[in-house]
Amino acid sequence: MPLRPLDNALPSAEQPKKVAKVAASPSLSAKKAAAALAAASRVNDENTPNPPPPEQSVEYVPSEDLAALMDPESKIVVLLDELSSKDWIRGCEALNDLRRMALHHSSLLLPILGNATTVITKAMKSPRSALCKTSIMASADIFQSFGALLLSSTEDNAFDQLLLQLLLKASQDKKFVCEEAEKALEKMAMCMPPLPLLKKLQSCVNHANLRVRAKAAISMSKCISKMDIEVMTEFGIATLLRVAAELLNDRLPEAREAARAIIITLQGEFSKTNNNLKDDKESSASEAWQDFCFVNLPPIAAQSVAKIISL
Repeated sequence: MPLRPLDNALPSAEQPKKVAKVAASPSLSAKKAAAALAAASRVNDENTPNPPPPEQSVEYVPSEDLAALMDPESKIVVLLDELSSKDWIRGCEALNDLRRMALHHSSLLLPILGNATTVITKAMKSPRSALCKTSIMASADIFQSFGALLLSSTEDNAFDQLLLQLLLKASQDKKFVCEEAEKALEKMAMCMPPLPLLKKLQSCVNHANLRVRAKAAISMSKCISKMDIEVMTEFGIATLLRVAAELLNDRLPEAREAARAIIITLQGEFSKTNNNLKDDKESSASEAWQDFCFVNLPPIAAQSVAKIISL
C-alpha cells in the first residue's frame, strides 16, 4: 500500500509559553471581612463583664452584744427612712439600729412602733436571706422589749401579718432562717401575755399550710403552758380542748405532739379545780376529766383525748 505524502500532515501545535504568576491583590470583600472581624473583636472586648466585686456580708449580732446608741434622739428622726432604704446592706444596718432602740431606748421607739412593725414584716418577705434574718432578730427584740404593748401600739392586721410571716419563715427549708424564726416565736410566747396571743394563734392552727399549722400549734402549746386555770377559763377550756383534739389528727407529727402537750396541760389545770378531791380519789378526778371530754367532744375524739392521759 503506497504511503501518503508527508506534505499533507498538519503543522505541529506550538508549545504553550509559561506565564509568570503574579500575586493577586486582596479583593474588596476580603478587606471588609477583615474589618468586620476586627470590629467584632473590639465589641467582644467591650462587652466582657468586669470581674464581680467582692461579696458583701452582714454580721448577725446577738441581742446581748448590741450597745446603746450614742445619739438616739437624732437616730429616731431618720430611722424609718433608713429602714425603707432599697440598699439591703443599709437596710440591715437600720434594722440593727432598730434593735438597739428597742433594747436600750424603747420609750423613743414606742411612738413609731406600729410603723416599725410594718417595715419589719416587709423585710421578712425580702429574697435577701440576710435582710430576712436580721428582720426576724429585730422582731424578737421587739417582743422582749414591748410585750403586751406591741398589741396595743399596732393595728391588729399589722401584728397578724408579722405573726404569719414568722410562722412561714419557721416553716421554710433555709435552716438558718428557719431556726431564727423559731427562736423569735419562742420569745413571743415567753414575753407576750398568753390570752391575747392565744386568740391570734387560734386562727393560725387552721392554716392551709401544714407546716404553718404545726408551728402555730407549737406556739399555742407554749402559750397555754403559761396559763393558769383562770386564764384558761376566760378563754374557754372546752374551746382549747376542741382545738387540741383536732390537732391530734394532723398529718405532721409536730402538730400532734403539740396537741398532746396542750391536753396534758389542760388536764392538769382541770384537776386543780376539784379542790375537794384528795390524793386517794384520783379515780374520781380522772372520771371527771373523761366526763368533761365526752360532753365537749365527739365520742371518738373524746376517747383519743382520754387515752393520752391514761398512757
